[in-house]
Amino acid sequence: MNGNSRVISYCVVALVLIAGTPMAFAGPLADAPPGNAQITVLYDAFGKTPRMQKDWGYSALIEYAGKRILFDTGNNPDILEQNAKAKGVDLSKLDFVVMSHRHGDHMGGLPYLLKVSPTVKIYAPKEGFGVYGADLPSAFYRKDPSLPAEQRYFDGSPPETMRFGSAWPTAIFQLIDKNTEIAPGIHLIALVSDKTEHLELRELSLAINTPQGIAIIVGCSHPGIDKIVAEAAAINPHIQVIAGGFHLVVASDGDVEKIVATLHDTFKVEYVAPGHCTGEPAFTALRKAFGDRYLFAGLGATVELLPTLRK
Repeated sequence: MNGNSRVISYCVVALVLIAGTPMAFAGPLADAPPGNAQITVLYDAFGKTPRMQKDWGYSALIEYAGKRILFDTGNNPDILEQNAKAKGVDLSKLDFVVMSHRHGDHMGGLPYLLKVSPTVKIYAPKEGFGVYGADLPSAFYRKDPSLPAEQRYFDGSPPETMRFGSAWPTAIFQLIDKNTEIAPGIHLIALVSDKTEHLELRELSLAINTPQGIAIIVGCSHPGIDKIVAEAAAINPHIQVIAGGFHLVVASDGDVEKIVATLHDTFKVEYVAPGHCTGEPAFTALRKAFGDRYLFAGLGATVELLPTLRK
């Protein structure tokens, strides 16, 4: 068995994503029945699939045991449509969607998604007055009973909960504001960025607890890839693989090296499959640190997922 085959085999069990066996909150997923098992990158700005159009943004389709999960929708609906069709991916057949955060390069493809899959459940971060919709208790604003009714909000009798619309009023959003297990072994990690340039930006990451360890799918890692991994490690300290954008694209060499060392030495991550906003210098540093445990995950890349390791 050659090195590349071994890397793919090991990576994949890490990305075990869906199973139907009930279990406790932190328990790992059981081995799933046979079926398609793969992750396909549908949107990114680098890659080697000529039929697909490169653009800044991220979207990936995850298939496992008959389940189909779309993580983010890229930057442009026309490009998402083109790329999906080029890979033979039918986005009308999805079990659910995860929107990592509100930036256009991750949610711009939603019009195409809703065109072909209008009733799919979409998990998104909950934000006050956010683009995905929101609700707040009417107690959020101060009241002055001395005013006449016509000068008071709702004539002085507001609804207990005030609901606010989204940019996609027909979409079925389920808003998440804390770490949540949405299916057995499948967790959404909800964090808020404290970085100056993205202060208070809320972001969801996907963490799947498998018998081989945690598989993490990240959109842009604005709260910090190290903080996301730390949250996942609280579910299971064995981090098998991380895929997606690590948000090191403008980081200094020193900051990149610190993150790489944290992932490799502190958390002892088995495999990395970086993309999107990870950044070219970070690609180099991660490849150097992880060697054959660095997995290419550019536009059009499909990593086959296997329920058991090959011998």
